[in-house]
Amino acid sequence: MSTTTIEPLLHRCRRETSTFRSGSKRFRPSSLPGFPRRLGFHCWRSFFCEFKPPHRPLLLRAVASSSVAATVEAFESSDVFFKETFPLKQTSLVKGKIFIRLGHGKKEQDWKLTVGCDVPGKWILHWGVSYIDDVGNEWDQPPSGMIPPGSVRIKDYAIETPFKKSSSSSGGDTLQEVKIDCDPKSSIAAINFVLKDEETGAWYQHRGRDFKVPLMDYLQKDGNVVGPKKGFGALGHLSNMFLKENALDSKNQETSTKSRVPQRENRLEGFYEELPIAKEVAVCNWVSVSVRKCPDTAKSLLYMETDLSGNVVVHWGVCRDDAKNWEVPVSPYPPNTVIFKGKALRTLLEAKEGGSGSFGVFTLEEGLEGFLFVLKQNENSWLNCMGNDFYVPFPSPTISTGLPKQRQTEGAETPGIPAEENEISSLSVYTGGIISEIRNLVRDFSSEKSGNTKSKEAQESILQEIEKLAAEAYNIFRSSVPTFLERAVSESEELKPPVQISTATGSGFEILCQGFNWESHKSGRWYQELKGKARELSSLGFTVIWLPPPTDSVSHEGYMPTDYYNLNSRYGTMEELKEVVKNFHEVGIKVLGDVVLNHRCAQYKNQNGVWNIFGGRLNWDDRAIVADDPHFQGRGNKSSGDNFHAAPNIDHSQDFVRKDIKDWLYWLRKEIGYDGWRLDFVRGFWGGYLKDYLDASEPYFAVGEYWDSLSYTYGEMDHNQDAHRQRIVDWINATNGTAGAFDVTTKGILHAALERCEYWRLSDAKGKAPGVVGWWPSRAVTFIENHDTGSTQVGSYFILDFPPIA
Repeated sequence: MSTTTIEPLLHRCRRETSTFRSGSKRFRPSSLPGFPRRLGFHCWRSFFCEFKPPHRPLLLRAVASSSVAATVEAFESSDVFFKETFPLKQTSLVKGKIFIRLGHGKKEQDWKLTVGCDVPGKWILHWGVSYIDDVGNEWDQPPSGMIPPGSVRIKDYAIETPFKKSSSSSGGDTLQEVKIDCDPKSSIAAINFVLKDEETGAWYQHRGRDFKVPLMDYLQKDGNVVGPKKGFGALGHLSNMFLKENALDSKNQETSTKSRVPQRENRLEGFYEELPIAKEVAVCNWVSVSVRKCPDTAKSLLYMETDLSGNVVVHWGVCRDDAKNWEVPVSPYPPNTVIFKGKALRTLLEAKEGGSGSFGVFTLEEGLEGFLFVLKQNENSWLNCMGNDFYVPFPSPTISTGLPKQRQTEGAETPGIPAEENEISSLSVYTGGIISEIRNLVRDFSSEKSGNTKSKEAQESILQEIEKLAAEAYNIFRSSVPTFLERAVSESEELKPPVQISTATGSGFEILCQGFNWESHKSGRWYQELKGKARELSSLGFTVIWLPPPTDSVSHEGYMPTDYYNLNSRYGTMEELKEVVKNFHEVGIKVLGDVVLNHRCAQYKNQNGVWNIFGGRLNWDDRAIVADDPHFQGRGNKSSGDNFHAAPNIDHSQDFVRKDIKDWLYWLRKEIGYDGWRLDFVRGFWGGYLKDYLDASEPYFAVGEYWDSLSYTYGEMDHNQDAHRQRIVDWINATNGTAGAFDVTTKGILHAALERCEYWRLSDAKGKAPGVVGWWPSRAVTFIENHDTGSTQVGSYFILDFPPIA
């Protein structure tokens, strides 16, 4: 019996209908530069961790060697120049079991399904039922009488019930369970469920599918039933529940065809099933390092302790410059130290009394820049500092430590340092003293004011003193400026231009043409067809063209990309794409690439049969997938936006993911010649990540598709759509204003206004335009239609035959 693993939950959502709502990929728009400064784009018409270590003193216990004991004791003195506690984060695998029991309730005729778990966590049972006439894997909500107290309804298809401590638990037991009442005479054919750990967001399934407890032999051919072998086909290790039917007369059979409730006597037999479960839990330990100068030898003494249990080995070395290249220092070394390949040392730390951790003392020579180390518990367990070596800096020999800085005597110079630098240093010390005095006065003023112990005259006196000191500091700053401005610049020193901070918002007067529609891929040679339209589009006044997604994709339209670097798509080859871009550049039109960064389709399955292993040049594994999308068993962090459940959602918090995406966008700019980006489904990830991508690829123009549902009340669109446009503005703001966004708010409002002649919708409560253009016009990209509205699509398309204005 294999361990139950984190597997995806396939939601059974009912279809939603609305006038202008978010939906699947085929019901999402695109856009154009901000009206009125920019015009819309359809080719035809339109305008377009803080870690806190345990609060306890650094207690160093006596050891066998008296010399070591004396050294350790010295760390309690006040001349320690470095002391820091580093967090040690790792995961531990906790194993346990899920148990499923079907048995009688308080009365013989009552039945109860109990689902429990003995692994610590904040567990939730996500469950629903299947009725006799349900088709496929449809979930439904159960009758109200079955729903335990404290449950929450999930739309119209499921229930979430928190686990509670089992009444049979004792002492420190972690057994939790949920109990569901079952009526054997109901029309419910099965109970379906998965487990969710609310602490980690992980979902636990059975063999890659939902747990299914059948209440009738109607489901005997289902491949993932929890229950008996008898009567249900081959079920591996599962057993012990069987539904027995009595023979029915013909009259009952006729009645059963007219009613959803089966007219037959169902007799359930109790069963008990156990399945193994394994959960990764975060474990946080710490290692503390203190460094001081030995008063007798001028060497550095480093003391290290950790709360890790067992044998802990420090793999360490030293460095002599900022490059942090590992070296083996000169002896002496601590006890139990060996040299590793001539490049590092390994020291087994000594166990503290009581087995509460371990410690070590290291004596280090003068002239070192720092101390480097990692910790090793076993061959497979290495602990470092957020992916890097731990680094402990040593003080510069020219700077005294442990002593407060004093003002230098005026005119005094430090030997070996130029007079100009001495002057700057002296000035810095002097101004630092003034700042310190101001801070002290402010602190005194604050305390006296809160205590009301001094008169108003005394407080005003302190304020006047602060003003005098501030004026003195300002005069020092003013008088020092010419010194730096008038410094001679050698002829060989080239003046560097100031850093230019540019955004991907273009000039503000772009007219964008959507260079394809939802059906353009069908010809298989769209790039070649589009190439001949470059001069015509330029003559019509378009300045930017948006091309379809270039990457090979599971969906023909291109919005389910696989290998980012494979640019042979249904629209044409990579070489044909380059020719199209070149042709448009020749007529002065800039080109946007349609990039899908929120999700990516995997090319391989994992051991559980889930598609979450990527191929091609960016061969990511399941760490690149967010953990809170239950469909794809991602091992990344939680998503920073909304999940798009049709494909694995990429975890942009991962360093390697961001690096690869930045490299890819830069490659597209250089290799293909794109001038900017149309960014698909940006609602799925934090806008701050996008700022990072734009800074790396430096596009001329970028526009995000933040497609979201407008506000409705009883099926009627609200006049006030501030919440809708605020979400789009919030996203633009998260990018630090480096990108524009399609003004979906304006598009939706125009639909309602023109369809019903409700022109009062065209201004908000303050008389401004009601969409994003009314709040942030330089970032609003107005539009009427785009690639997945209109055309052969039926969602959110613009009505052309609207009533005339009276």
